[in-house]
Amino acid sequence: MLSAIRSLLFVLYMAVTVVPWALGVLLLSIFVRGNAIYWACTGWLKLVIWGAKVICGVKYRVTGMENVPAQADAKSAVVLLSKHLSTWETFAFPALMSHPLCYVFKRELLYIPFFGWAMARMDMIHIDRSKRSQAWAKVAEQGKRLMGQGNWVIMFPEGTRAPRGGKGEYKAGGTRLAIAVGVPVVPIAVSSAKCWQRKSFLLKPGLIDVVIGKPIPSVGRQPDELMREVEHWIEAEMRRIDPEAYLSTPHTGGAAAAL
Repeated sequence: MLSAIRSLLFVLYMAVTVVPWALGVLLLSIFVRGNAIYWACTGWLKLVIWGAKVICGVKYRVTGMENVPAQADAKSAVVLLSKHLSTWETFAFPALMSHPLCYVFKRELLYIPFFGWAMARMDMIHIDRSKRSQAWAKVAEQGKRLMGQGNWVIMFPEGTRAPRGGKGEYKAGGTRLAIAVGVPVVPIAVSSAKCWQRKSFLLKPGLIDVVIGKPIPSVGRQPDELMREVEHWIEAEMRRIDPEAYLSTPHTGGAAAAL
């Protein structure tokens, strides 16, 4: 009952803060563009992550931040490939990373009042999932341009949020892009479903682990083969940081030891 009350307060907190923040971003976008808008939007995301901690007791711990390029190394682009379980990580990653991130997302999100309107002012890659060939062409074109500017592209290989302890199909779009541009991929495991499960606004207090793996070179690799390596690392790491979620799921191998 207490979690439900705190979750309701958190949702109200997001609703109250997003409207003036989004209006401010829209006004700012008249005068400036590019990374200035990105960091303005990231300010609200930091507020959300802070609100989840203070109102709902959702804390987090990041391991492996040294595995992404240093802030001073602005031209070291990477493709981040993350487990996707919750809304939490979509809000948290821009707030945690030192570089601007470029999400690949479905364009329908742009139609969400205020949130989507502000999102549309950022330099992201929004795609029409019903037109797969055109979507990939846009990802490849825009991804090369953005990574050439030092931005990092972030993708969720499973495409949508998986249930806690579950696994979707890992699609090779992210590794395909990394190979095309010649940049490393960085796998990320996140146990966000312990506190905020998919398709729910009920938040539970707890500690979310974010584990960033070592960069995996993409040069000379095949997209499917490289994605299998990413998948094995992420899924093995998920079993380590959230073992309770996998008590009824058999382990498929020692991927962590092999990589």
